[in-house]
Amino acid sequence: MKLSRRDVLYAGAGLSAALLQSGRVSAASENGKLGAIAQRAGIQFGTSIAADTLDNPVQASLYLQQARIFTVDWALIFDHLRPEADAFPPGDAEAILAFANPAGIPVHGHALAWNESRPDWLMALSKSGKQKALDRHIDETVGHFAGRLPSWNVVNEPFWPGHGLAGDFRGGPWLQAFGQDYVRRAFKRAEAADPKARLVLNEALTEAWTEDGARIRAGLLTLVDRLQHDGARLNAVGLQGHLNPALPHDDSRFADFLHQLSERNIDIMITELDVDDSSFPDNVAERDAAVAERYRDFLNAVLTVPAVKTVITWQLADSASWYAHEAREANPNSKRLPRPLPYDSNYRPKPAVDAIIAALETRAKRQ
Repeated sequence: MKLSRRDVLYAGAGLSAALLQSGRVSAASENGKLGAIAQRAGIQFGTSIAADTLDNPVQASLYLQQARIFTVDWALIFDHLRPEADAFPPGDAEAILAFANPAGIPVHGHALAWNESRPDWLMALSKSGKQKALDRHIDETVGHFAGRLPSWNVVNEPFWPGHGLAGDFRGGPWLQAFGQDYVRRAFKRAEAADPKARLVLNEALTEAWTEDGARIRAGLLTLVDRLQHDGARLNAVGLQGHLNPALPHDDSRFADFLHQLSERNIDIMITELDVDDSSFPDNVAERDAAVAERYRDFLNAVLTVPAVKTVITWQLADSASWYAHEAREANPNSKRLPRPLPYDSNYRPKPAVDAIIAALETRAKRQ
C-alpha cells in the first residue's frame, strides 16, 4: 500500500510525540546530552537525518535526545526532489519536519545548488533550459518550505580544483548554465523566496592541508568577498569537516583560516562532521580511540573561534554513515565496517562522545 503525504506526515509526528511522551526522550532532563552541553558552550549541536531514520525507533530516539538541529541528509537534494522535470516529491523532507517539530528541533535545508546532483533529464537540457531549471527549483523549493525551514545550504561545494576549471570551480549543470555567477544568483533567488531564512555557503576539504585544500580555502575567501560586494545575503559559511586523518592537516592553522572567515562578519558552521577511520588499526578499541582523538583535536582548535556557532555530525550512528553504506555496497560480507561517528551501530556511545563533550566543556569555560 502506498502511503499518502498526509500518512507520512502523521507517522513522523506520531513517532516524535510518542517518544517524547514515553519517557525514552525527556525534553525536561537534558543533563549529559550532547545538545545541552553544546548549548552551554554557545554551540548548536546536531546531526543530519534521513527519512529512513524514522523507521527505527531506537535510532530516532537517540537523534531526538542528542540533537538541537537536524540537517536533511538527502531528501532535498535536486535529483531526489526532481527525478523528472515536472516531479516534486517532498514527502521525505515533510516527514522529517513532522518528526522534528514536536520536539522543537529546527531543520536545516541541504542543498539547493550542487553541481554533483545532476539527473539525466537536467543534463540533456540546453543552457537556457538549465537556467530555467535552477531558477524554478529554488523558487519552488524554498517557497514550499518558507517559514518552516529556518536555514538553507544554498550552494554546496562550489569548488573542486581537480576539474581544472577557471577559479577552481566545480563543473556541472549550474556552472554550465550561468558561469560562476550561479552562486550569486542562487543566493538572490533563495532570499527572495524566503526573506527570513538564513543562507549558508557550504564547502568541503577546507581542513585538509594539501594543495587542493589551500586552493579551496583561497577560492572560498574570494567568493565570500564577491558575494558580500554584490549585495547577496550570506549569513554563514558551512565547512563540512569530513576529517581524513590520512591527509595532512594542521588544526591550529585551520583555526587561523576560520578567524579570516569570521573577519567577514559571518557565522561559521561545521556542517558534516565525521572521521574517516580507514587508515586506523583494525582493532576496534584502538580504532575508536584514534577516532575520538581526531574529534577532540579538531574541535579543540575549531571551538576557539567565537564565530563557530554550530556543529553538525553527518549522522550520529555508524550504521547510518555514508562511509558504512559505501563499504557495504563494495563488500556486503566485509568484517571491517567503518566506525566514523560518535555512536556505534547499536546506538551505544563510543569514546568519540566523551571527546566531543570534553571539547565543548573547554569552550564553555571560555564563555
